Amino acid sequence: MNTSEIKEIKVLLSTPKKIVIIPHKNPDGDAIGSTLALHHYLSGLGHHSTVITPNDYPKFLKWIPGENSIVKYDNDNDLAVSKIKEADIIFTLDFNHFSRTGNMENVLIQTDTTFIMIDHHQQPDDYATYTYSDVGMSSTCQMIYHFIEKLGDLDKINADIATCIYVGIMTDTGSFRFRSTTSTTHRVISDLIDRGADNTRIHENIYDTNSYSRLQLQGVALKNLKVLPEYKTAYITLSQKELDDHNFKKGDTEGFVNMGLSLEGIIFALIFIENKGENIIKISLRSKGDFSVNEFSRNHFEGGGHHNAAGGKSNLSIKETVEKFISILPSYKNALNS
Repeated sequence: MNTSEIKEIKVLLSTPKKIVIIPHKNPDGDAIGSTLALHHYLSGLGHHSTVITPNDYPKFLKWIPGENSIVKYDNDNDLAVSKIKEADIIFTLDFNHFSRTGNMENVLIQTDTTFIMIDHHQQPDDYATYTYSDVGMSSTCQMIYHFIEKLGDLDKINADIATCIYVGIMTDTGSFRFRSTTSTTHRVISDLIDRGADNTRIHENIYDTNSYSRLQLQGVALKNLKVLPEYKTAYITLSQKELDDHNFKKGDTEGFVNMGLSLEGIIFALIFIENKGENIIKISLRSKGDFSVNEFSRNHFEGGGHHNAAGGKSNLSIKETVEKFISILPSYKNALNS
């Protein structure tokens, strides 16, 4: 996003506007954190701002400042559609293609307004009037911080905005351990703490809220963990029955894929989760080093994301999906062992 575009956006935001802010379907910490941070910022400027999520999100995100103001498209469709149709500006955050919004896709395609995309995923689409894309950035939340900085408004970041941004950076960097965590990321975090983000409380609210049934489900995931040492690969499967038997709630499997990646000698880890409601197998992929799970997922499982973290899906059964995956691995043996 160049200087002239920033100037144009400043002009757009110089008078009160009706603004809608949208994250991707099944929003995570970065998606909710970035949308709410931008919502607080824009509301502070006098705009009529509304965050609309395609669907619900995990319980561990439902304490974030402003969360109770979010409109969920699948629960309150009429209100959501009217807000979108009336919007002077629509910000799309943490995704770069309308298909990532699920059932909202057609509504967004048919909406003629100013779109502003802020996102850090690869291969952005060209639907937006203004695009701020940086695949090297740790998170969309860090991009929101820099967006506010570009607008000359860092002084407007209060404790609520700081908290929202901190959540997204922390969760999308795996608590600051992923390669995308740079010295700039840490400087941003330092400033957020100075502006009121309570890092201890945030960490406790996100990570220290396990239910007994979730821990039991984690045990099942560990029991199902399989290792393919010749490919430096580990994978986990979870069937719909296993989810149902452990009172599965949205977000309960968050981070499970990293258990495989934590094994010594493993550089590629996946989890295959059966979703009978959508009739798909949801796949999360993680890697270390130079192996691109973004390319792997795009090539084989209708997905994508980042170099070391991606998602995908399969319309086969869970057994057939795993068999397909294993049949693909030999062609990546050199890459996985290099």
